[in-house]
Amino acid sequence: MASTFFAWARSPAAREYFFSTHFWGPVANWGLPLAALADLRKDEEVISGAMTTALASYSLVFMRFAWRVIPRNYLLFACHTTNAAAQLVQEGRFVNYWYMGGREKQLAAQPKGKVLQAVEEAQAEAKKVVSAK
Repeated sequence: MASTFFAWARSPAAREYFFSTHFWGPVANWGLPLAALADLRKDEEVISGAMTTALASYSLVFMRFAWRVIPRNYLLFACHTTNAAAQLVQEGRFVNYWYMGGREKQLAAQPKGKVLQAVEEAQAEAKKVVSAK
């Protein structure tokens, strides 16, 4: 198996492949999924729903292209499969945070600062004064 690969790697077909856009296009495209994977650790507050949807759609379209082109471009297909998966996970995080109550849960779990505590105490005192009248 390895000897077959090395024999191919020394052939003119390998040189033709490695000096073509069929190879370098997907290699350059790997920046998108790598950035998307790095963004999975970031706070949901900074996720752009519109951009995430656009990038997921873009990758789904190019997954089909990479599969349908002859000869099939497996490197491009793998790149866009990875990006589509990462973008769809980001989209799920975005929807959960903004539309399914994730933001409220996160804010409720955070300790309150001194200013917010003082405001709440002042509101409680104001309610006591109003109810005493």
